[in-house]
Amino acid sequence: MINKIEFSAKNLTSNAGLVLLLEHANKNGIFDLIDRGLVFENASTNKIKMNHIKTMLCGNFIGIDKLERLKLLQSDPLVNEFSISIKEPGTVSRFFGTFSYKTTHMLREINFKVFNKLLRKKKLKSITIDIDNSVVNVEDHQEGAVIGYNPKMPGGATVTT
Repeated sequence: MINKIEFSAKNLTSNAGLVLLLEHANKNGIFDLIDRGLVFENASTNKIKMNHIKTMLCGNFIGIDKLERLKLLQSDPLVNEFSISIKEPGTVSRFFGTFSYKTTHMLREINFKVFNKLLRKKKLKSITIDIDNSVVNVEDHQEGAVIGYNPKMPGGATVTT
């Protein structure tokens, strides 16, 4: 864990918020839940799983939309402070290719445990999940496209997601 972080010009990062998010995940036992609850049949995959899971959490925290953007984190000193070795996007992709129905279900169960733990901690009796859809403009006659409400392109074909 981080004993001391020295903020100087050589190790400043644009992803400084990662420290708080990673500390929060660690403090709430999320990494322990993943380590214990996500078990692969292959022993070597089990050894590398936490590094790749933490890599993807870092990517998620900073809002990456493509694995290729993980390269932005490879030289980040704060990521290195957490002993996370950011691998090449292809390596991370191959790791996620090892997921089966069974391991995906394990990750789903971990997600429910984390969610329930945080709900109990905050003593919430109910939550509201607000889900909005969005309109995507399409050209010509693409499958699933219909003419509907579209404030940007009235009367144009759209797909609602």
